[in-house]
Amino acid sequence: MFSRLRSDIQCILDRDPAARTAWEVLTCYPGLHALVLHRRAHWCWNHGFKWLGRFISHISRGLTGIEIHPGAKIGERVFFDHAMGVVVGETAEIGDGCTIYQGVTLGGTSLYKGTKRHPTLGKDVVVSAGAKVLGGFEVGDGAKIGSNAVVIKPVPAGATAVGIPARIIPSKTGESADVSSAQPKFNAYGITQDDDPLSQAMRGLIDNAAAQEHQIAMIWKALEQLCAHQQVHLPRDATTHESFEADKLNQLVGK
Repeated sequence: MFSRLRSDIQCILDRDPAARTAWEVLTCYPGLHALVLHRRAHWCWNHGFKWLGRFISHISRGLTGIEIHPGAKIGERVFFDHAMGVVVGETAEIGDGCTIYQGVTLGGTSLYKGTKRHPTLGKDVVVSAGAKVLGGFEVGDGAKIGSNAVVIKPVPAGATAVGIPARIIPSKTGESADVSSAQPKFNAYGITQDDDPLSQAMRGLIDNAAAQEHQIAMIWKALEQLCAHQQVHLPRDATTHESFEADKLNQLVGK
């Protein structure tokens, strides 16, 4: 029990630069308190003390602002960062090393009892503030869910889901940026600059338009040289210089 508690405290110290000491984490972090109380509630739930498990969960909700059903399964080194307003459903499963921010819902869309209604998060998943993950599907290891995303379908390992409804951005290397290296790099709130699919699409269109204008200008220059040799005048609207401000547009979309 104490080794697991030490592991929980250390994972908070590793991921939260505001955490200064183990004592501060132990006494002042509601995410840790919610985990400790959930383990008691989960034990009661699995040993037939259903009401007591729900009551402990209810007390934990009032003390921490984090609502975790006693039937939910939570792995090791899970960090509820800030986490006010987090809701974790009965059949939800959270893998080792996950990070969950405030306002997250791991909810269900089915009303049938006894079925898998809530999502399963793999290892090292980051679920950003306000995200809603709804349904009995899996979110793969190392996946990232963007802030306020509404995820209603499975997310592959290492991928990023953003938007409403969430759009899936596959991993470039097949692994998450958070877990692929020997020394994992943790991205707070799970999102980096390159994770917005709309910005990526806009940058692609801008680069393509700039390349086309460059090619057209080269063609006009070649025609200009040919016409000068043949003593033929180019049309007045011929453009031999580039005016498309690709760099400026890329800065606007966040490149």
